[in-house]
Amino acid sequence: MGYGLALIFGYLLGSIPFGLLITRAAGLGDVRQIGSGNIGATNVLRTGNKGLAAATLLLDALKGTAAALIAGRFAPELALAAGFGAFLGHLFPVWLGFKGGKGVATYLGVLLGLAWQGMLVFAVVWLAMAFLFRYSSLAALTAAVVVPIALYFISTPQIAGLFVVMSLIVFLKHRANISRLLAGTEGKIGAKG
Repeated sequence: MGYGLALIFGYLLGSIPFGLLITRAAGLGDVRQIGSGNIGATNVLRTGNKGLAAATLLLDALKGTAAALIAGRFAPELALAAGFGAFLGHLFPVWLGFKGGKGVATYLGVLLGLAWQGMLVFAVVWLAMAFLFRYSSLAALTAAVVVPIALYFISTPQIAGLFVVMSLIVFLKHRANISRLLAGTEGKIGAKG
C-alpha cells in the first residue's frame, strides 16, 4: 500500500504543468500552441524567453526531486516509487488529458533525488553532446543511455533498473525527434519555431 500511495503522490506532483502555467502567467498564451506543442522547457524556449525556459526546466526537475526526497523520508524504498510517479505524472498529466512533456527535466530531477552522482553524469554527457552537435534531443537521448550504465557502477541495482525503464520511456517519447534526427530536419538548440 505504501508503494501505491508514494506512486500516486509522485504522480500528482509530477502532473503540475509548470511550462503551461509559467507561459500563461507571463502573458504568452498556451505554450501548446507553438513549436512542438510540448509543455516542457525546450518548447518554452521557443517563445524566445530564456528566463521562462530556465524556470520551467528548474521546476519540472524539482517536482521529481521533491517527490523522491519527501517519500524517502518515510522509507527509502518509497523514494523510487514516488520518483517514478512524478516522471509519469509529467508525461501523462491528469489535468491536461494525459498529454504532457517528454520527461527529461523530471528524469533529471528524480536522478538528483535518488543518485546525485548520476545527475552529474547526465549533465556532462548532455553538455558535451549539445556542444558538439547542437541538438537538445540527441544530447538528452545520449545521456539517457549513459546514465543507467553509470548507475550500475555508482548506485544500487534498484535505482539503475528504474532508470533503465525511465530511459526506455524517454526514447519512446522522443520517437518524432529520432525520426527528424535521422532525416536531418531536427531543430537545433536556439532555433525558433
